[in-house]
Amino acid sequence: MPFGDLLDQTGGMGRFQFIQVIMLAIPVLMMSSHQLLQNFTAAIPDHHCKVKANDTRWTNMTETLWSLESLRAFIPLDGKQRLEKCLRFTTAHWGFANPNAMDDNATRANLEPCMDGWVYDRSEFASTIITEWDLVCDFRRMGQMAQSIYMFGMLVGAVVYGALSDRCGRRIIIIICYFQIAVAGSCAAFSPNYISYCIFRFLAGMGTSGIGLNAVCLTMEWIPSHLRTTVSSIHGYFYSIGQISLGGMAYAIRDWRWLQLGVSLPYFIFFLYSWWFAESARWQIVAGKPEVALRTLKRVAKINGKGEEGEKITLEILKYNMQREMASVKSSYTAVDLVRTPAMCRITFLIAFLWFSTSFSYYALAMDLQNFGVSIYLIQVIFGLVDIPAKCICLLAMNYLGRKGTQAGSLILAGIAILTNIFVPSELQVLRTSLAVLGKGCLASSFLCASLYTGELYPTVIRQTGMGLGGTMTRVGSIVAPLVQITSEYFNFLPPIIYGSTVFISGISMCFLPETRNIPLPETIQDVQSKTNVSDEEQREDVPLRSTNV
Repeated sequence: MPFGDLLDQTGGMGRFQFIQVIMLAIPVLMMSSHQLLQNFTAAIPDHHCKVKANDTRWTNMTETLWSLESLRAFIPLDGKQRLEKCLRFTTAHWGFANPNAMDDNATRANLEPCMDGWVYDRSEFASTIITEWDLVCDFRRMGQMAQSIYMFGMLVGAVVYGALSDRCGRRIIIIICYFQIAVAGSCAAFSPNYISYCIFRFLAGMGTSGIGLNAVCLTMEWIPSHLRTTVSSIHGYFYSIGQISLGGMAYAIRDWRWLQLGVSLPYFIFFLYSWWFAESARWQIVAGKPEVALRTLKRVAKINGKGEEGEKITLEILKYNMQREMASVKSSYTAVDLVRTPAMCRITFLIAFLWFSTSFSYYALAMDLQNFGVSIYLIQVIFGLVDIPAKCICLLAMNYLGRKGTQAGSLILAGIAILTNIFVPSELQVLRTSLAVLGKGCLASSFLCASLYTGELYPTVIRQTGMGLGGTMTRVGSIVAPLVQITSEYFNFLPPIIYGSTVFISGISMCFLPETRNIPLPETIQDVQSKTNVSDEEQREDVPLRSTNV
């Protein structure tokens, strides 16, 4: 009796599956908040140098008057006729109507860095890590570095918790990750300095990655095969809703410490109710724990109202099923098999580039909200909203146009949108925002398509290894994306050129992958190699779409 039949006998998609799917999806709402949190907690408000405290003519003025004309006696103007952020005059120039009109040599000789700190415009953000620890001017890269450290934590979490999940089980790892995010996220809110903040954010990133991997795995392994494609998209929609809710939370909570705490405390609740979860019976069987798997299946059957049917499942049936499961797995396959043949090498290279470029450009847009010239809270909500119809369109396109066309089209269109924005004047805020929203929606579609496409390209014997490669390259892309933003200090147009061209080239390269719509899944590496010599039309068979366990 295949495990799928055992699952049907215990209720199929019953009450238990529905409850567990929803309970696993709810934390994804806050998971997206953690990943995009630094849009608000590390926002950079307008700022300028504090004037010298010993200047008697400034004694009676307050920080609220920093934009008055009198500031020009202390702070020079930049090329856009705005107050310089990192320089001030060594002595006040009260005698000049426009100190910046002085001789250039004289002006440069009378400038110095901000020796006494900075004054920040707190009208939009009451407090951020930037204002807390003065991460501006010579320390301006620290904000992007903190985000990269968080993403690096996600990469480490994918490696560590991915391996532990196969050894210890999905349920216990996800419980640990809930608790880790709750503690590390809350501690980050009380960080006394930048270094401790980065450490706690790194640990929270590890937990976030562990949740992402195991929530999907625990969901899929309890869902009937014909519903996996549909149910797997639920987490994606919850992630998008989480982006929308983050905009509302950040608008209501303007202090970074309280906002950090607000997205972390719910994980204590998730930790408490996660003890109700049932471990994957599939994993228990493969791990050689048939007795435990039998108890788990009977518990699920009772929750689904199939207690009598569940009692009919015996240990002998499970042991027989375990032998079949183990016989279908060849333990000698390793990551080397991803590049063992020319066909596998091509697929692996292109899939790695696909996941890297999608993540690289996605987070470049999602983490750069301040540069669109509109309300950062509004653009966060819009970015979350656009993902929902984009993913719906992607699902339709994958079913009717195919995977290759959908994947290539979404990437190429995203690249065009990002590159076009380079030539749009900053005054045309609506057009710039519209192009950014279009690019973000296309990249969200690319993520959704890549999840299914990758699983269908790799053969069964190394499918999970291939998916692991995609996850790793996703983390690498998200780590590099904030660092590339630093190049804007040299040329403003350089980051969008890098982001847009990368994803555009990736879209073109997808044309070299085979189509997988309505094609039986490959079981072995030899299946993949043999199909490379057959055209897409010749290899397509008139069979129903098969869902994959991705």
